[in-house]
Amino acid sequence: MENQTEKLFSDFTAPSRQEWRDKIEVDLKGADYQKKMVWRTNEGFSMEPFYRKEDVDKLPLVNALPGEFPFVRGNKKTDNCWYVRQNIVVDDPKEANRKALDILNRGVDSLGFRIPGNKVSKELIETLLDGICCDCVEVSFRTCQHHVLELTDIVLDYYGGKGYDKEKIVGGIGFDPIERMLLKGKDTSALLDEMPALVEKLKDYPGLRCVMVHSDMLCNSGAYVYQELGYALAWGKEYLDRMVEAGVPAEVAAGKIKFYMGVGGNYFMEIAKFRAARMLWAQIVKQYEPKCDCACRMVINASTTTYNQTLFDSYVNMLRSQTEAMSAALAGIHSMVVTPFDAPYEVPTDFAERIARNQQLLLKEECHFDKIVDVSGGSYFVEELTSAIAKEGWKLFLAVEEEGGFLAAVKAGTIQNVINETDKARHANAGKRKEFLLGTNQFPNFTEKSEGKAPLACKCGKPGCCQDQDEAEKTLPVISTSRLASDFETLRLTTENATKVPVAFMLTIGNLAMRQARAQFSCNFLAAAGYQVIDNLGFKTVEEGVDKALEAGADIVVLCSSDDEYAEYAVPAYKYLDGRAMFVVAGAPACSDELKAAGIENFIHVRVDQLKTLQEYNAKLGIE
Repeated sequence: MENQTEKLFSDFTAPSRQEWRDKIEVDLKGADYQKKMVWRTNEGFSMEPFYRKEDVDKLPLVNALPGEFPFVRGNKKTDNCWYVRQNIVVDDPKEANRKALDILNRGVDSLGFRIPGNKVSKELIETLLDGICCDCVEVSFRTCQHHVLELTDIVLDYYGGKGYDKEKIVGGIGFDPIERMLLKGKDTSALLDEMPALVEKLKDYPGLRCVMVHSDMLCNSGAYVYQELGYALAWGKEYLDRMVEAGVPAEVAAGKIKFYMGVGGNYFMEIAKFRAARMLWAQIVKQYEPKCDCACRMVINASTTTYNQTLFDSYVNMLRSQTEAMSAALAGIHSMVVTPFDAPYEVPTDFAERIARNQQLLLKEECHFDKIVDVSGGSYFVEELTSAIAKEGWKLFLAVEEEGGFLAAVKAGTIQNVINETDKARHANAGKRKEFLLGTNQFPNFTEKSEGKAPLACKCGKPGCCQDQDEAEKTLPVISTSRLASDFETLRLTTENATKVPVAFMLTIGNLAMRQARAQFSCNFLAAAGYQVIDNLGFKTVEEGVDKALEAGADIVVLCSSDDEYAEYAVPAYKYLDGRAMFVVAGAPACSDELKAAGIENFIHVRVDQLKTLQEYNAKLGIE
């Protein structure tokens, strides 16, 4: 059998790189290879459409093993299991306890409690944890940064009183003053002096981490993948430096840091991000000469992003978060939170939270993603992508170090300015449809209404975090952002609340294929503003089409035909309409200058800024 196999493979000659390239060139039929096939990423590098074994063989860490330094292939050797986490805002401890016990019976094995600082007390913790076996599930806590030490003492007293085995306790007590500085612009860096004392309190609990890096808020603010990666590393190193300088052993300090990272919609890039993050963090910690390489492991909680979630067509959020959860699961993470689909406009309902839990359970129980370590390992594309994103993230990390470290960069406003500029650029790209949001700027639901839904007032993306009102006045720049869909949602809600919702009528005439294609494009384009769109099979004359449009109460008449035929149809249609409705030409025909000279000023096509165009149309129609 072995000889037959060898003979079988000897009958086939492996194609060379050039042969693959030649085949692609033939299939492209003259189209430009670089434009059509090469992926130019936002991270500053390009990816080829295919890679070969020799490309990967040159990568230094491609033969690393799972569970071994530098952990690029994951922290575990035998499985890929992760904690299914759900966060609970603790307004009423009895209700929070009831909810926690309920979801523990529904597949959750990691609880994240958000406790307002003014409610921290021994009685609250006793009520909150009643009936919960804290040595069987992961339990984490967050509160106001000024109350972290107090909360830690209370939680440890509770664990001691219950007689829990300290080795079996897994979870954390969140301490991350820099996150507050980025979100609120309030200098809380003085609290960093409490970090050594906090670590000392938890030294006997190897599974309890307390120093957190919340780079997920960068992802939720629109950061590109390499930006979250580079800044997360610099953020973590800032905390590591401070602990080591205070006399905390390197292995202890590194063992108390946990990373909370976001997961965006760029499927393969996100897989590569987590792999690269573990690899680079391991290299950073190694420089502190810990006693054991196990201290170099990066522990990550992944949260699907809020940045690409939408208010309209909100069930599509489930599709987005599912691919994001897949990225995180395949990349190997410690725990995961799937953001409920309704988070943009309401406190998540029981149904939405159930779906979010089940999205992870599906990946475990049906897809078996928890059984196989580093599924993507060995993929030429993913290995190359991991290396490329690691290089870009490392460049950014070094740039922050040259500025004096992450805290210095935050105080100087560098981090905030970079993320805000990225957010601004991404919003501009969404407006131009260079970045698609299904159901928002691409293929919106024509008939959907908000039904009272409105964006939640809190923009920080973290339940309960805006309850602290007693901090000092803002002294630093802040990361100010909104979801990518927010501009379109504001536009659509404005239209919906108008006295009359505009009607856009497709005047289709001429070439069948072109008029149908342009009518479909125009309907999608205009429905993104909440306009009522009316498509048609076609008209014999422009006069017939205009008459039908006016009968339908059209506020906008869109001429849909071929470029060649616009020279024949556009001006007569425009003159016959005679200002009784707005006139729009679908396309950018060669005769555009002649049409503009005749008074036609509205054109929609793939190169116009969709958002600005629709805002202008609303203004012309008197909708504000």
